[in-house]
Formats: sequence, C-alpha cells, structure tokens
Amino acid sequence: MEEFHVSLSQCVVLRYHWIEPFVRCLRERLAAFHRFFCLADQVKVYTNQNKTRTFIGLEVSAGHFQLLELVSEVDGVLEEFDLPTFYKDPSFHISLAWCVGDLAGRLEGQCLRELQDIVDGFEESEFLLRIQWEQIRCKSGNKYFSFPLR
Repeated sequence: MEEFHVSLSQCVVLRYHWIEPFVRCLRERLAAFHRFFCLADQVKVYTNQNKTRTFIGLEVSAGHFQLLELVSEVDGVLEEFDLPTFYKDPSFHISLAWCVGDLAGRLEGQCLRELQDIVDGFEESEFLLRIQWEQIRCKSGNKYFSFPLR
C-alpha cells in the first residue's frame, strides 16, 4: 500500500455540488482538534459488510477516545448531508493486507496468533506501531483535502 490510514467514516458518495460545502463543514468542525498519538498493535481479521473482502489489520489500542471524538464531528457533517454515519461501535484499525472473499475463519486462530507474535517482536519500534495524528484527510474522487490538527 502507498499510504496507510484509519477510517473515520464509511465510504459515501458526494454529489459534485456538495463537495465544497461538505469540505467547508469538515474544516469548521475539525479546526479545534489537537494532534495526538495512537498505538496500533493488535492483529485482527476484518470483513467488509458484504463479506466480499477480508482484511488483516492492526487495531488501535490507544488513542481510541480521540478517534471517537473525531468520528462524532465527522458524523455530524454526514448527517447534515443526509449521508450514513460511521459504525456505532467502531474498531479503528490500519489495514495491512486484503483478499477477495470471506476468509476470516481460515485466518483466525493459529494464523492470527503467529501474526501477533511477529507484531509483538516489533514492540520497541515506535515507528511501526505509534502514529502521530497531524492531519485529517478527506478523499473525494481523485482529490484530497487536508485538515491540519493544532
């Protein structure tokens, strides 16, 4: 992957004429947030809602509260545009790999334990597991909008 990310919303479709006001609302709601760190160190298997893709990710174990606050603001903007909000009990994570189909049952258990052992071997590597949030990014089509954190 070129860039790793932690999602703060579901993928939604924005009408072209909504993009500018949507971005403006996000900028206003996110302006007061400060930079923070989070830790992603728990290997977990995920599937999308349709069970058509399986992901292996690193779940965020510290910084969850700050991410929930950000989601609350993003959800507020989504509601203004009558768009679906984020999951009620989100599992914030960084996806590392994915495949087509629902392979969660085959990856959980021994495979998941072995992957966790590998990640635990990098415990001292702050670069790998500790993420400083300096900005929030919104992608719409092929455009990215950046909202720096204070």
